[in-house]
Amino acid sequence: MSSVLYDTPGPRAKRRNVLLSVLFTVLVALLLWWVWLKMDEKDLFTSAQWKPFIESQAWTTYLLPGLANTLKAASLAMVIALPLGAVFGISRLSDHRWVRGASGTVVEFFRAIPVLLLMLFANEFYARYTDITSEDRPFYAVVTGLVLYNAAVLAEIVKAGILALPRGQTEAAYAIGLRKGQTMSSILLPQAVTTMLPAIVSQLVVIVKDTALGGVMIGFTELLNARGTLAANYANVIPSFIVVAIMYIVLNFILTTFASWLERRLRRSKRSTGAVLSAEDMEELNPAAVGGTFGTGGEGGGLPGSRTYT
Repeated sequence: MSSVLYDTPGPRAKRRNVLLSVLFTVLVALLLWWVWLKMDEKDLFTSAQWKPFIESQAWTTYLLPGLANTLKAASLAMVIALPLGAVFGISRLSDHRWVRGASGTVVEFFRAIPVLLLMLFANEFYARYTDITSEDRPFYAVVTGLVLYNAAVLAEIVKAGILALPRGQTEAAYAIGLRKGQTMSSILLPQAVTTMLPAIVSQLVVIVKDTALGGVMIGFTELLNARGTLAANYANVIPSFIVVAIMYIVLNFILTTFASWLERRLRRSKRSTGAVLSAEDMEELNPAAVGGTFGTGGEGGGLPGSRTYT
């Protein structure tokens, strides 16, 4: 069966796809086998390399505190960046040119600067012009950099999600007398959330991973930075990298799984019930618009639902 994007492959194309798949699988298996041999040559599978991860001290002293700092910085950055990005994204759709211009300038400026540069700038700013202690300064710098960059990216996601909705949604809202603010908050944003959710979750995963930049450059004791201290004490660099990578994979997998569940739930909740609103229901929702536009008949014996002009 053909699709809009491609034609159904024929027998020859199917055989070629199977051959390429088998070849790719064999190459990946050979690569993994080569990596295994190299690690075995360096005695990376000995018990001494992995024993620290079985004991509780490595977790309670290094990995779990580092993970806690990663989650703390990422969570705070998410909580601030999400509403800030929504505000700037909606502002870019404003009818006022000066609002669109100001928000567009801010978004494009911070989206064009690397997040690491924002962290370094924030760290230097806090060191020179604030009373934040040197112990807390890396945390504030990491959160500031993450918020500024990701709010700009999320603003573009919000803007694209709203523009992706059918234009008829807005026209129908205006037809029943809703103002632009009411249309945005009651009709457009609730529908756009489901469309934007995959892109938003991808950006939240980026926030979690970008906390590691603060550990490398400005000494923020997040998960990757704590791994370096652990590896220096136990002399197990490669195993520590593997364990931390698995922790990042599990953390981001939990985040994406929750987002997938939330998206399915939102889609189910927004399915139409098939109910038809009567004139009385419409009048309860917006009596001014219904009474002024449709009416229920006047002295001239007009039909129900029609307006009588005098």
